[in-house]
Amino acid sequence: MINKLLTLTILSICILLLPQRVMSAEDGVNWEDLNTQEQQILGRFEGQWDDFPTIRQQRLQRGAQRWVEMGPEERTRAKARLERWRKLSDEQQQWIKDRFQRFRSLPAGQRKQLRQIYKQFSRLPPEERKAKFQKWISMPVAERNAIRNTLSQMTATQRRTFRDKWKTMKPAERRQKRSDFLRNYRNRMSH
Repeated sequence: MINKLLTLTILSICILLLPQRVMSAEDGVNWEDLNTQEQQILGRFEGQWDDFPTIRQQRLQRGAQRWVEMGPEERTRAKARLERWRKLSDEQQQWIKDRFQRFRSLPAGQRKQLRQIYKQFSRLPPEERKAKFQKWISMPVAERNAIRNTLSQMTATQRRTFRDKWKTMKPAERRQKRSDFLRNYRNRMSH
């Protein structure tokens, strides 16, 4: 009993001696703790800063820190992205947030692979990107799903081999291959 009381007393004293910062992690970021540049960037939030949840304060502070570290070109691009975001409807913004959450829930390997694919796509000339996108969205949903499912089951090497073969085919061969692929997919799905 005395040991327990002594332990509790020592623990209580240690907690009281901890710096206020450690104990108040839930209190969030104090406005006064922001540096001058962060305060300047976040100035419009000063009056309501203390009302923000901790997580929002931390995110805003990280955003301000990133902004300070950006060069002029990066800031211009960031402003343009923010403007595009603001122009989206609530439904569009929610769709993007949902897709992002879905992306974050993927295994690290798949996320890395998707980033690589996106980088490759981004490097294409705008006309080619637009043509590929139009071709993709003009496909029936079932066909797109069949392609997604098949590609997701292939290894990276298999996908590369398939892509290389596809590039060398003539349009008629591609149509035939696509038709065979869909027939096989439908047969697999019906069994």
